[in-house]
Amino acid sequence: MVIEVRVPATSANLGPGFDVLGLALGLYNEVVFQEAEGVTVTIEGEGAGRLDTGADNVVARAVRIAYEAAGCRFPGAAIRCVNHIPPARGLGSSAAAWVGGLVALGSPLDREAILALASRAEGHPDNVAAALLGGLTVSCAVGDQVTAVSLPISPQIEWVVLVPEAESSTKEARAVLASTVPRADAVFNLQRLGLLLASLAQGRADLLRVAMDDRLHQPQRQVLFPWMESVRRAALDAGAFGCVLSGAGPSLLAGVLGQGDAVAHAMEGALEAVGLKGRAVSLAVDTLGASWNRRRQAPVDG
Repeated sequence: MVIEVRVPATSANLGPGFDVLGLALGLYNEVVFQEAEGVTVTIEGEGAGRLDTGADNVVARAVRIAYEAAGCRFPGAAIRCVNHIPPARGLGSSAAAWVGGLVALGSPLDREAILALASRAEGHPDNVAAALLGGLTVSCAVGDQVTAVSLPISPQIEWVVLVPEAESSTKEARAVLASTVPRADAVFNLQRLGLLLASLAQGRADLLRVAMDDRLHQPQRQVLFPWMESVRRAALDAGAFGCVLSGAGPSLLAGVLGQGDAVAHAMEGALEAVGLKGRAVSLAVDTLGASWNRRRQAPVDG
């Protein structure tokens, strides 16, 4: 039996929702899994020639964790990964790998169990919740468990993602953050988080410029991405209602209302003006999250 899995890219934080909000986007990694002797991983697309192709591959590790959590013996696996999510860009590639491997076992684990396992492996729930559930997710860790809800979001708002060629380390991006924050900054983010959820639910794109502002992580991370403000300004000038760092970066996410091409062109131009290359694409919101189905014949070779 072969199981095919599809997992969406995700953008975490959306400005003020640090480690809370995640947005699933219409860009996908695919995993084809079947039991086999030993562990082999083939990788196509993003990460090919760079990612581990043995038992230490994240998808393979997730598959083993799923077997153990289900109380089953892990016999080995032949795994084929077709990746469209670029790694180390703030688009949830590692979350997609964890979720993809955990879902590949199929029905023995429910979504609550998968969410808890993926969050523990990833270290925070925002990306994995969106990758698993789809849509705009709000997540909260409660001890060893994670509670997450997928919220409806207005389809009127489009999302433009600028993906620089340069990569970034999530560990490095977290290292620049302060361990404590002033109460005024915490209140600032709480106010904008509430406004952001309301504006996305009602399609109030005009409120995003205020609602997507943040004091907890983006100002600190600007030392890693000194070009961020010029690109953000270019996006806003071209018609975007809000523009923020996607996850830990370096990708940027802009909310637009019918002006996606103009905003994408402006963001690419601003990045090129500082000597960097990248591409901007408009992505729909994925509303399904991770999905899987069974096949009787495998397209996986050895």
